[in-house]
Amino acid sequence: MVENREVGLERLSSLDTPTYSEMYLSNTLLKKSLTTAAEAHANGELLDIGCGNKPYEVLFKKTTTKYIGCDIVQSSRNCVDVICPSNALKFADNHFDTVLTTQVIEHVESPAALLKEAYRVLKPDGVIIVTGPFFWQLHEEPYDFFRFTKYGFETLLKDAGFKNIKIDPVGGKWTTLAQMFLNVVYSAFKKKKWWKKPIKFLFIHLRGTWMINKIALWLDRKNYDSLLTLNYIVVAKK
Repeated sequence: MVENREVGLERLSSLDTPTYSEMYLSNTLLKKSLTTAAEAHANGELLDIGCGNKPYEVLFKKTTTKYIGCDIVQSSRNCVDVICPSNALKFADNHFDTVLTTQVIEHVESPAALLKEAYRVLKPDGVIIVTGPFFWQLHEEPYDFFRFTKYGFETLLKDAGFKNIKIDPVGGKWTTLAQMFLNVVYSAFKKKKWWKKPIKFLFIHLRGTWMINKIALWLDRKNYDSLLTLNYIVVAKK
């Protein structure tokens, strides 16, 4: 329910992540995909559904004229312009040229309702850009409901009325496996165990995380396989 959502929850503020960070692979791959989509498809007035702290706004500045963010609660940096649920957007029909909703769709109880509302507020021939996870651990519990295959995304977008649907993976199997390994390792840092300090020293001070990130990207370039991917990015038209 809306009233149970935590107001001021700390949210992502930027996709610019150092190479030694455990989130470097996920954030860098997402940034690359969104930048490509923004340059090729975004235009005019844009609505960011589930905007949080608007970490993606900088990627869309060159191609859009106005960036409006809505969310179910106010963000930690007070970036939300309009507070409303994704299945009842406070905007008129046929209003926006572009709708963006990234890493949000898994957190709403009805993805279909979100996409139908996005369709409603888009102008004819308007563009929607969606990203969501295929492979990721539980997060922002208990508001983590879904994971999506490319076929699931295609079905949801078609049912909402969208056309010209294009779906691309965000990362291949090597970066996905590396990111999941780092997630497991870094989650162990939170536990009070005797082996925590030497493992932390290896991954942080001896640059183990940096090395894993670099090797994973190299392996993805040499032997790319999207059978296992972190996220998908979807672009479609009304």
